[in-house]
Amino acid sequence: MKVAVVGAGWAGISAAVALADAGHDIAVFEMAPQAGGRARSVAGEPDYDNGQHILIGAYRDSLALMRHLGADPEQVLKRLPLALPYPGEPGLCLPPGPPLIAFARGVLAHGGWPLSARLGLLAAAGSWLARGFRCDPRLSVAELCAGLPGPVKRDLVEPLCVAALNTPAPQASAQVFLRVLKDALFSGAGSADLLLPRRPLSELLAGPATAWLGKRLRLGQRVQRLESGWRVDGEAFDAVVLACTSVEAARLANSIAPDWAATAQALRFEPIITVYLNSPGSALPAPMLALREGPDAPAQFVFDHGQLGGAPGRFAFVVSGAAPWVDRGGCAEAVLAQAQRELRWVTPPVVDKVLTEKRATFACTPGLARPPARIAPGLWAAGDYVDGPYPATLEGAVRAGLAAAQGVGADAATGAGAKGAASGSPTNTP
Repeated sequence: MKVAVVGAGWAGISAAVALADAGHDIAVFEMAPQAGGRARSVAGEPDYDNGQHILIGAYRDSLALMRHLGADPEQVLKRLPLALPYPGEPGLCLPPGPPLIAFARGVLAHGGWPLSARLGLLAAAGSWLARGFRCDPRLSVAELCAGLPGPVKRDLVEPLCVAALNTPAPQASAQVFLRVLKDALFSGAGSADLLLPRRPLSELLAGPATAWLGKRLRLGQRVQRLESGWRVDGEAFDAVVLACTSVEAARLANSIAPDWAATAQALRFEPIITVYLNSPGSALPAPMLALREGPDAPAQFVFDHGQLGGAPGRFAFVVSGAAPWVDRGGCAEAVLAQAQRELRWVTPPVVDKVLTEKRATFACTPGLARPPARIAPGLWAAGDYVDGPYPATLEGAVRAGLAAAQGVGADAATGAGAKGAASGSPTNTP
């Protein structure tokens, strides 16, 4: 078939590669001058990434896609055991080994928590495991973890929640958080390992995908209209995958599937701010440190790019769930003050660059209605926002792309495609 993929972020790349491998004739439309979506290097400044990204060992589909396109994860990612050290504190560190045993050993060895806090966390984790990591979908993370000891909530639950869901614990979905914990901590040896980029972000996927797709990738081309049949800006296709943002997908699908478009349009967003500081000669005690967030301390994590193959003396401070700081302003100055208070510097740090992604992720709230992947026969959505068990992560985007490609193939096998849509088949089948 001839298939259009609208969007060349990680979801679109995933869908395009799967469709091409299945023998389909594809065209990938990308409105930006480069592929990669939100997970890419800054256009014109490849040494800077559009925000600091982390992968984990459980991201098997993302790692497989990188290998398929010729990027070796062992070369472009630095693998570290899951550790959440704080300035001057070792924090939680998981040793290698079977996941359940490693988690128990890591928690019991955490000298910064009283024994009662360590035992309380293990008891709660055992309860979650016994329930299959499921809970009432109306619960927030704060409600789920209300009975946990204070140090555990402060040093583990809250930073993990905002890092994975980009939504503060009082507003974040407990069900999605539990799924993240299940996959990261209990799905196999190495699944919780941190994989930190040690090359510019575009070299992980966007660059290799651009070379692999070749002339099938149409950069700098924003799709203006989508018509039943399927016609993309007047060009006929047999099927279409909308792998653009939820906002763009809703715009394009509105006349075809208004109910689907309304669900996509109803999603709210959470921003992420990345503040790059420069301090020649300085280094952190580890490639990544967790930081304690507060009213005057925006950042939850800091990364030492000098230890990750990047520019020595450059540090990326990440402010997730950053809506309050977008509203009030002054984030860069507050991060600089936080850095000066909490870390040691050889030379005075200065603000190098500030990147604000106002629609970094959807707000992952309890009971959230997310649009289904299938919009209409022959029309699929692929993105980290579509209905599923994961928050807005790179792995969620890649899996959504794979699912959309499989859906296109399934529609073709049953004869539901452009012909079915044009004849008035249902347009919002879950």
